[in-house]
Amino acid sequence: MFAYIVRRLLILPIVVFVSISIMFSLFSMLPPAVKVFAYVGENPKALQGNAIDQLIKIHHLDASFLAQFSDWLTQVIHGNLGWSTSQNMPVVQALTGFIPATLELVLYSILPILVGGIVLGVLSAVKQNHLVDQITRTMSILAYSVPVFVVGLVLLLVFYGGLGLFGTGRLGNASILIVQNSALWQNHTGLYTIDALLNGRLDVFWDALMHLVLPVITLSFINWALLVRISRSSMLNTLHEDYVTTARAKGLQEGIIIRRHALRNASIPIITISTLLIGQLLSGVVITETVFQLHGIGYFLEQAALHLDIAGVLGFVIFSALLWVITNLAADLLYAYADPRVRMD
Repeated sequence: MFAYIVRRLLILPIVVFVSISIMFSLFSMLPPAVKVFAYVGENPKALQGNAIDQLIKIHHLDASFLAQFSDWLTQVIHGNLGWSTSQNMPVVQALTGFIPATLELVLYSILPILVGGIVLGVLSAVKQNHLVDQITRTMSILAYSVPVFVVGLVLLLVFYGGLGLFGTGRLGNASILIVQNSALWQNHTGLYTIDALLNGRLDVFWDALMHLVLPVITLSFINWALLVRISRSSMLNTLHEDYVTTARAKGLQEGIIIRRHALRNASIPIITISTLLIGQLLSGVVITETVFQLHGIGYFLEQAALHLDIAGVLGFVIFSALLWVITNLAADLLYAYADPRVRMD
């Protein structure tokens, strides 16, 4: 298995290279005069007179594709992802600044998504055509059909607007003042709930937790639906296999049959969807972060795309490519654990 992991890690640079090559190729199709905006942002004064021609020469925007790409790739290899014009800071700094918000949201969302989706899917398959199955299928279809922003806005309207509960953003005003005070707050991880415990600030912890409730409910409600459908379908197929019938004929308890025989053999598609779902969430949930004003990695991508922040978009592509390779590697390793017939040779 160690050799397999090493081989997959060696593929990582190739995947990243192909991904950024495609994205850079798309940007290279823009005229040099348009690319200039990636270096000046929304500052119209920077483009007065012959400033455009000067910037084109300074940044070699009229050079060949290979010359521009090799120059940019050399900087990336040395850890310089460029300057984010949308955030007015280096891309690496922007990524590390926005990732904690998304990571914290995903950490609190992934448990209800996975547990709820798998448990309800298995229960729906075991109780096929019963009331539980009918309700679960109806709710999963509803969750899969309703747009994310609709769920988020309804929750905000009812709980925040109507009842005055929870809120938007990551923290309330009082907690923000504490976080910004270096005498009261030490930033360790960028995840407010964890840092609050490390700083002994239970008030900030509770505030951060309350601000996560609505976005976590939104993500959980939207994303558990697909997992329910996959879990139910895979479990139904497994429950009709001959070895399950044989186990029942031997007099084994139904619970043992489901846990030890059916569920493990039905887990391959469940693992596939689960790991892809985690990768999708970690690479940014743009709509959810926008609705609840959570400045995560999805928000960064949105701002970079809107402001033609080429360096920012390419930096996100590198981050996303790394993330997807790692999550796919994790899925392959889980395959081997769940099914001994899968060999990592």
